[in-house]
Amino acid sequence: MHEVEVAVIGAGQAGLAAGYYLKKRKVSFVILGQEERVGDSWRNRYDSLQLFTPRWYSGLPGDPLRGERSGYASKEEIADYLEGYADRWTLPVELGTQVQAMEPADRAFLLTTSRGVYKAKKVIVATGPFQKPYLPEMAGGVSGEVFQLHTSDYRNGEQLKPGPVLVVGSGNSGAQIAVELSQGREREVYLSAGHKLSIAPQKVLGLSVFWWFRRLGLLYAPTDSRIGRMVRGRGEPVFDTGLSGALAKGDIVLKARSTRAEGRAFWFEDEAAPVQVSNVIWATGFRSDYRWIQVHSAIDPAGMPIHRQGESPVQGLFFLGLPWMRSRASALIGGVGVDASYIVDRLFQQE
Repeated sequence: MHEVEVAVIGAGQAGLAAGYYLKKRKVSFVILGQEERVGDSWRNRYDSLQLFTPRWYSGLPGDPLRGERSGYASKEEIADYLEGYADRWTLPVELGTQVQAMEPADRAFLLTTSRGVYKAKKVIVATGPFQKPYLPEMAGGVSGEVFQLHTSDYRNGEQLKPGPVLVVGSGNSGAQIAVELSQGREREVYLSAGHKLSIAPQKVLGLSVFWWFRRLGLLYAPTDSRIGRMVRGRGEPVFDTGLSGALAKGDIVLKARSTRAEGRAFWFEDEAAPVQVSNVIWATGFRSDYRWIQVHSAIDPAGMPIHRQGESPVQGLFFLGLPWMRSRASALIGGVGVDASYIVDRLFQQE
């Protein structure tokens, strides 16, 4: 059995940021990651992925992201940056280690993993909210003639068959993929939006929209504050990486919410005639899976973490990297360090 003071579960940006502050405390800790290399959660995503936050707001504490500060980093750049970050700060990351169960044990926690059992007095769960790809029920009605896959398995347009493609889901991933596929103009591209699109510019008056968010107090407004509730209530915008131009030129055809699929045909709200497609990309997001946390009062009946600003009602158990955990910035690379500092401080204040 491996025994440490603190176990951090998850070796992504949230887990590494927690490791940075734990290292400063000179406490015994370990960061457990199931990937083969630090940064693989970014490497294994679609090829055209780039951040919508500029480089000046895309670094972790103690080590700014290199490159043109107002530019936008690619997925490979972020993956290599995270791997280098773990090396530069000599963080104790143990890879290829999947946590299969966590249970309380004598004022500590036992972690059953694919590489043995760990015992930790305190635990920071930094696995993030995006764990299981979600496919709607209608995917089962799609013909075997149609090539379909979730965004978690999409890499580039070369995977697709000839013919029209429908991207179901208009979040930032769905929008970026639709724009990518529309650029060759070799196929019809449809984008199905389940709600009215809110497209935000990446720059306003020559400055990143995130500069304005921070200047206006929107980025770090507490989740339960009046401003925080207002921003959260408006939903997540789609940052414009070419979507508005592609829609205006007709390179992407915007459709309403998908309601039914049968064979090669898809129906949409308020439209009687279906669209026939050869490919479907499900940009329908992910679902959390915390069933491995077998700790009373840690998870609610819906399967979500119970916490206040990342602090669980269970002594010694914390969460990090969740959307709106403390503010709009909580799930952003440039914002998770603020939350990590707070969580590590709270971890030691419990003693």
